[in-house]
Amino acid sequence: MPLDLEHAAKERGIKYFLVSYTDLFGTQRAKLVPAAAIKNTCKNGAGFAGFATWLDMSPADADLLAVPDPDGLIQLPWKPEVGWLPADLVMDGKPVEQGPRNILKRLIKDAARDGLQMKTGVECEFFLITPCGSEPADMADKQIKPCYDQSALMRRYDVITEICDAMLSLGWKPYQNDHEDANGQFEMNWDYDDALVTADRHAFFKYMTRSIAEKHGLRATFMPKPFMDLTGSGCHAHVSVWRDGHNVFSDKSDEVGMSQNGYHFIGGLIHSADALAAITNPCVNSYKRINAPRTTSGATWAPNTVTYTGNNRTHMIRIPDGGRLEFRLADGAANPYLLQAAILAAGMDGIRNRRDPGKRLDINMYTDGHTVEGVKRLPLNMLDAMRALERCDVLNEAFGSFVPSYLKLKTEEWNSYCRHLTQWERDTTLDC
Repeated sequence: MPLDLEHAAKERGIKYFLVSYTDLFGTQRAKLVPAAAIKNTCKNGAGFAGFATWLDMSPADADLLAVPDPDGLIQLPWKPEVGWLPADLVMDGKPVEQGPRNILKRLIKDAARDGLQMKTGVECEFFLITPCGSEPADMADKQIKPCYDQSALMRRYDVITEICDAMLSLGWKPYQNDHEDANGQFEMNWDYDDALVTADRHAFFKYMTRSIAEKHGLRATFMPKPFMDLTGSGCHAHVSVWRDGHNVFSDKSDEVGMSQNGYHFIGGLIHSADALAAITNPCVNSYKRINAPRTTSGATWAPNTVTYTGNNRTHMIRIPDGGRLEFRLADGAANPYLLQAAILAAGMDGIRNRRDPGKRLDINMYTDGHTVEGVKRLPLNMLDAMRALERCDVLNEAFGSFVPSYLKLKTEEWNSYCRHLTQWERDTTLDC
């Protein structure tokens, strides 16, 4: 039975609810609903004009209704009188097919028909920068190899621990925080869960991180490559698939602990990789991370080829230990819901069609990748990725009307980029 939000509001001291949805470009939209009106909002939805957001709608369309999911309630730790509610999109009494959360829920339901549940965790990398966005906020963060720098981490102790304390209070089970490979870059990790739970938390985490950073006079950005000489921000996803409480990716008899189902899932990701990039790497700036030259730290930590391996971070897919894979393609701009949906769609195609991932490569792809023949490379730019998505039968079938809507809007974005170039690119992705 869904949570009674009126009762929860009285019990927890919630005065307002943010009824929130994420549009196709990953931007979060919301209405602030007083607690006294939440019962009616749960029944009828909060009304929006769909054309005003990135959803491929027109001014002539009917009201877009965001119907909150009571079970997704998150009370803002830094403003506890407000409760955040993820919402599903409805128009004319029907689910909006291109709504990102709707897509993920439909694909989860489809996998459940095979008795399967995908569980995931995400590694969210972000930069803490000056309010104007011109450089990392910490002027003392100058090491050539700044990863795990203790002093730089502790100079941002107040921000990082406030975010981590918030996750602890929410029961997310955060387990480590660190300074990442670029100056001013950080990563925070929490426990894995069902794909929809992780997507909701991922969406909220981005909002929470920006909000707490602003509280401290800083700016947080998940932009994939805000500084050309520094390592970009990835959003690595750790993936496993379960049936009746059993991890179907786990096989202790395998050299790296991966089952045949796991290898087929990897095969599906490899089969659709170039099209996946259009979703998991959704902006022009994304391809400056994938195809980046060597950074000041010595490595990009991003894939550029469609390969998989064991415990080796130079490939698109890593098997760090038995029973799970790490998908390293996605970046910080990825839509939290579409990221999960894309992985699930491609992976389930792999399982259902028993796709062969090919030979595991245990080489350093940054130094020895040129010695391997016939390896598919990732798209060089967003236009190439969009074209790959357009001709990808797997994702077109799984995502339905989402693909033409997404491609239409992305074409408009690409054309704007071509007209305005560098400054437009930075201005439109810094807040992604």
